[in-house]
Amino acid sequence: MIKIKGKAVSGGIAIGKIMFLKKNEIEIEAKHSENERQELDRYRQAVEKAVLELNTMIAEAKANGREDAAEIFEIHQMMLFDKEYVTEIEEMITKEKWISEYAVEETSKKFSQAFLSMDSEYMRGRAADVMDVSDRIIRLLSGGIEEDDRIGLDKEKIILCADDLTPSETVRLDKNKVVAFATKGGTAQSHTAIIAGTMNLPAIIALGNDLSEEYDGMTAVADGVGGYLYVNPPLEFLEDAKERCRKEKLKRERLRQLKGMKNITEDGREIMVYANIGTPTDVDEVLDNDGGGIGLFRSEFLYLKCKNFPTEEEQFNAYKSVLKKMGDKRVIIRTMDIGADKQIDYFGLDIEENPALGYRAIRICLTRREIFKTQLKALFRASAFGKLGIMIPMVISLEEVLETKKIIEEVKAELKYNKIEFDEKTEFGIMIETPAAVMISDDLAKEVDFFSIGTNDLTQYSLAIDRQNPQVEAYYNPRHKALMRMIHKTVENAHKEGIWCGVCGELAANLDMTEQLLAMGVDEFSVSPPHILSLREKIRSVNIKKITKSNLDIL
Repeated sequence: MIKIKGKAVSGGIAIGKIMFLKKNEIEIEAKHSENERQELDRYRQAVEKAVLELNTMIAEAKANGREDAAEIFEIHQMMLFDKEYVTEIEEMITKEKWISEYAVEETSKKFSQAFLSMDSEYMRGRAADVMDVSDRIIRLLSGGIEEDDRIGLDKEKIILCADDLTPSETVRLDKNKVVAFATKGGTAQSHTAIIAGTMNLPAIIALGNDLSEEYDGMTAVADGVGGYLYVNPPLEFLEDAKERCRKEKLKRERLRQLKGMKNITEDGREIMVYANIGTPTDVDEVLDNDGGGIGLFRSEFLYLKCKNFPTEEEQFNAYKSVLKKMGDKRVIIRTMDIGADKQIDYFGLDIEENPALGYRAIRICLTRREIFKTQLKALFRASAFGKLGIMIPMVISLEEVLETKKIIEEVKAELKYNKIEFDEKTEFGIMIETPAAVMISDDLAKEVDFFSIGTNDLTQYSLAIDRQNPQVEAYYNPRHKALMRMIHKTVENAHKEGIWCGVCGELAANLDMTEQLLAMGVDEFSVSPPHILSLREKIRSVNIKKITKSNLDIL
């Protein structure tokens, strides 16, 4: 048996025959054109056809309830007209006199490499989108038509393997045949990974060159939980995998029966179980998994997908759509957390030696107030359409909170002056993700309506460990006693002032830590939508009164 380690991006386990995706590669010659004007027209006509193809794909996705895929293909349409991308291609055609196919291919390479070199995993994920868009144009330039067949025509269940999959290829996977996919490259924040998650397909990425085409046709087990691909496993291992599949299916059926039930512990304490989301299209998955609300909506997606600062109206429409869909359920939107691993060119941020400790998040908001006020206006306008909570990240001082509250009052006064409706009861909270915020949480609690402990960054800053550095990965311990004491202290200080305290980040979804967090008094857990029902099941099995003493003794 060959065991290959990758990165799991969509859970579950599957058994099937490996099939490497055979792409119809188009050979492109590096040659000059005889008529650059004619060549330019040819390129522009191909772009027009690409728009029409994507229109069809968007309509089909929406008709099938696949809003996630529809939004991705809408982004692809926008990329077709990206100023820098188009200028690069057209100058290669008109000034350097290259044929269109070559100009598109070279520009695709240049832009995708630029994305892959970025620190942000989200931005690295955009490389696949650039290649997808470019491949579509090249195919149309070469006279190819859109393939209507779905990927996975083998009679047997297959685990589809490839160097990488584009979003267009992923959405065409035939779920009746393709039981999982595995790729050599890719990132967890790519649109391909996102689609795989919403399709409930086990998916493993970043397997590297250990994933060899010589395994084509071999039986394999894809472990979308541990991130392993087992090639040519022995019969005993295969039988064990089949049993795991059976249990996984029974577990999913059992968890689905929890929909509609409350998150009440055995001794009667009700806990809020909310969801983390990154875009408005994620709301469908929250509702499908019966999330009690949204505990963290990362608003920076609006800034990352735009080529300039998103307008107040663009932001308002995005926030409004989420609040309306969630009805009377609480939606907590985090103000933009730009900086660190989320670098955006139009912000004009300086290069920093250590951006994680630099000019980011609330620090940008308080020094570039017009950007902040635009977001706050959009948020308060949207508050009229649901139950909104506004949360600021990266707090280290009471002054930052007081200054933010002052700006909020200015925004509310402007809205009242212009007779624009908003909810006066909109909650205001902060993320506790720095040791400084923990140590003054008694003072901070007097000024806000809730805390949300961001355990990922709090662990990083408390243990002096860069989460992006694989050399110190072994030291990244979210169960460290120091971190546990910080969480306990924060919850206690919140409760002294009568406000609730939640936990978001990887720790919230770790079922081995649920009892510990409940013993500390955590009121709310915010996790990715697929974890909601399993966390609900765990909470309903806990008797806090029985576990409290033993769990707190270790502190």
